[in-house]
Amino acid sequence: MTDYLTIARDGQAEIEVKRSRFLCTLHRVEDETAARALVEHTRKRHGDARHHCSAFVIGPPPTILERSSDDGEPAGTAGSPMLEVLRGHAGRGVLDVAAVVTRWFGGTLLGAGGLVRAYSEAVRVALDEVGTIRRELVREYTLAAAYDAAGRLETDLRNAGVAVLDTSYGAAVTLRVGAPPAEEARLAALVAELTAGSGILEPGRERWVDQT
Repeated sequence: MTDYLTIARDGQAEIEVKRSRFLCTLHRVEDETAARALVEHTRKRHGDARHHCSAFVIGPPPTILERSSDDGEPAGTAGSPMLEVLRGHAGRGVLDVAAVVTRWFGGTLLGAGGLVRAYSEAVRVALDEVGTIRRELVREYTLAAAYDAAGRLETDLRNAGVAVLDTSYGAAVTLRVGAPPAEEARLAALVAELTAGSGILEPGRERWVDQT
């Protein structure tokens, strides 16, 4: 896998079904500790609610971690349906996402099917509300440039679709750029063209970055 989808921002959305309220809270998380912390934070914030069901999917392959909890609802009516929505969103699923659906009981039993639909719909509505963003695996490179050429070089790299991750200033300007590992030759050729052969790419680590 060289790219995946995650949520564009943290957010919430609420639906109502037969006077029961379902508030879905979505947060971007990097590990299980952060996901479980969100569940506990939500539980404390909405202590008057009966259930705080959750699902999360963390990490690109090969180490994807998935968990779900019905938190007192009938088995299989909340956490698992929520997890399925995360897995299937936008046709490919979202990763590094924790979802907590808080339910305030409205006095009418919804039945197993009604609960599955309500919890699933709450997550779907929240995902539509926050949107998605693509993350791409890139290799970092550093590239030194003279002060009078750095601005134009950065603009040209961005216009060519190269992710400029950072710019630092010292004796020269150092650009930190990222490109998919398979595009190293293309990037080297582009830098050579833009710098008339004077630019030297220094390869670094691989990392995941958001593509805007």
